Amino acid sequence: MRKKQDLPSKTCPVCNRPFSWRKKWERNWDQIVYCSDSCRKATKSRQKLPEFSHH
Repeated sequence: MRKKQDLPSKTCPVCNRPFSWRKKWERNWDQIVYCSDSCRKATKSRQKLPEFSHH
């Protein structure tokens, strides 16, 4: 078993917090970007917001 500090980690682009490798991400660690479902959903909701132009 590996020590927690030996596990690879990434930084979430939404909350800017570091998160470590998890067993459930073993097969797709390269595709993992966000630390949680809530951060992943936060980016999708941000992209759907209409942009307001200032006149």
